Amino acid sequence: MPDFTSDQMTGRPAPSFCLPDAEGEEYCLKDYAGKWLVLYFYPKDNTPGCTIEAKGFSDALEEFAALGAEIVGISADSPDSHQKFTTKQGLRFRLLSDEEHSVLIAYNVWKDRVLLKGFLNIERSTFLIDPKGTIAAVWRKVNVHNHVEEVRNKLRELKG
Repeated sequence: MPDFTSDQMTGRPAPSFCLPDAEGEEYCLKDYAGKWLVLYFYPKDNTPGCTIEAKGFSDALEEFAALGAEIVGISADSPDSHQKFTTKQGLRFRLLSDEEHSVLIAYNVWKDRVLLKGFLNIERSTFLIDPKGTIAAVWRKVNVHNHVEEVRNKLRELKG
């Protein structure tokens, strides 16, 4: 896939996917048709930054639901790892497993680089997808502090 920048992805159809959740049930992009979708990619379950981000989205779940949006997180961790992370942190939204990296590559968040401490090559990124399946906004190299608020504010702005 070409190395699309955030600006080049905005306004394009979101890359389709079907991935298993923590229970092994498959979910696809088409399952969210007609709704706003906050699709965020993160490096690894049960790490400090990923936990802050996941808990932030989980805590704001009702606010996003009131705006007509669902939240889904994707990493390369296994469904079993997601189950443990969800249970330990009390997360209230779906995490999907992309162990083959195909969706990570399609969204251009899988990066070729060597990182310390065993982190995978996933650039923390969030995509706001509109009810028609178009990418409405993109955040790259996300700083987990205040990110949930940024996404919520952008969703409010786009909804008018």
